Amino acid sequence: MANHGLIIGINQYKRLKPLKCAKQDAVEMARYCRDEINFDEVFLFTDESDPITAPNGSQQETKPTYTNLMAFLHDFFESQRLETGDNFWFFFSGHGLRHQGQDYLVPSEGHPTLIEQTTISLNYVTQRLRRCGADNIILFLDACRNENDFRNKSVGWQKQQGVITIASCSPTEESYEIPELQQGSFTYSLLEALRIQGENNCATVERLCNRLRERIPEINRQHNKPPQTLHSIVEPHYKNHLILLPKQAKTPDIELLRVEALELEVEGKLEEARQLMRRVLALDTTRPKYWQDYDRINRKLAQQPVLPSPKTEPINGESAKTITETPKPAPPPEIELKSEKGIDYRKLRDLLEQQQWKEADEETRVVMLQAANRTKEGWLRLENIDNVPCEDLRTIDQLWVKYSGGRFGFSVQAKIYRELGGTREYNERVWNAFGDRVGWRVNNSWIYYRDVTFDKKAPQGHLPTGKLMMLKKAPQHLLRTGRTTEWKWEYMWMMREGRSLFSRVETCKM
Repeated sequence: MANHGLIIGINQYKRLKPLKCAKQDAVEMARYCRDEINFDEVFLFTDESDPITAPNGSQQETKPTYTNLMAFLHDFFESQRLETGDNFWFFFSGHGLRHQGQDYLVPSEGHPTLIEQTTISLNYVTQRLRRCGADNIILFLDACRNENDFRNKSVGWQKQQGVITIASCSPTEESYEIPELQQGSFTYSLLEALRIQGENNCATVERLCNRLRERIPEINRQHNKPPQTLHSIVEPHYKNHLILLPKQAKTPDIELLRVEALELEVEGKLEEARQLMRRVLALDTTRPKYWQDYDRINRKLAQQPVLPSPKTEPINGESAKTITETPKPAPPPEIELKSEKGIDYRKLRDLLEQQQWKEADEETRVVMLQAANRTKEGWLRLENIDNVPCEDLRTIDQLWVKYSGGRFGFSVQAKIYRELGGTREYNERVWNAFGDRVGWRVNNSWIYYRDVTFDKKAPQGHLPTGKLMMLKKAPQHLLRTGRTTEWKWEYMWMMREGRSLFSRVETCKM
């Protein structure tokens, strides 16, 4: 699971009273996300923040003007950047207004009477954020400050479908800054809650909101400020049990998430159930029942019928009737045997077409060595993986995927690895979970090559094994004697360093 954040804090307004703590709120939130919980990516927009690199490679200013914010929302969310299971946090500290039933966030030059022309609709923000591909979007909104003279236009925070909204105050209240803390009471309480360790931590949405409902009014009382009540909207409701801080999650938290997944399964919401079970497995891969739940849901999804598409045809040139046709499965497309190195892939294609899986696994070793210019050595090191041209890697993968019906292939393995939370950095728990998932690890022990299942009934991602391609860790006496089939899986190229290939798969956009 990857975590990304867009964090905005605005002190200086041209047409509204300036704020004192919004910028500091954003800086502290960004520091927490980057340094304490290690977000993969954090974009910070304040009066003095550094430029960022846009998708086209140009430098983009981060002063929180209307133009800069709209450009960022357009450019960075024009295509899917994240995946199912990822999280995106959006934090805004500044002025907010309400106009004709819609909530608006006010950029630095926003005009209080030209709201539609100079401010940003919260609906638009969430529409753009949804395009990133993350299935969990959390909005932290510290707006409607007490310095705002436009109280009749205070933000109402309407429901954003599929989004968790945690706002600093209820629609009839104001959000207060605490000069002694140099922060707003909401952001101060939020960071305080997120940092709680142990049994009373706020790892889930529900516990975080409960803590903030108690703590924000308490801080306001201590600093002689009027009441301020947290306003949260969690859509759909089961996301109350979403785990925001995986490292602080407790077993009951994970079990509660699993229960929600099972209830969704009963309701027939299988895709949502699968997404929740992926999160469960990313947190704990050791419980067989979790894998059983996940596999059962996947089987149900695979068994769902493809709905026929209606087709409209004219009758006598005058009217039309709707004809329902059952779509015929299209034949698998022919794969071009492309090779930047001039390698002949016909033998691999023929072996896979005949479902001679073991022979195809051996041929995969041969052609991978050819593609990396390591035939003479007979083995690969980690650094050699990057020498395999994308064109060749893609051809090998496409052949495996096609003739296995999508069960085997490098891209299949890489997808499973990412779903389990795998990154380019080695993580023993994730790697063991990957081995369990694809059948390379049984009863907590990595299998021998002789125990590999060369059958289409093998677990998804079981093949290809990359037999004996990575000998970096192999004992030299086994190298000399050639008794390589006696090694345990630890000495094969996929063990631990397999993520190097998955990184190459990602680079090649497979």
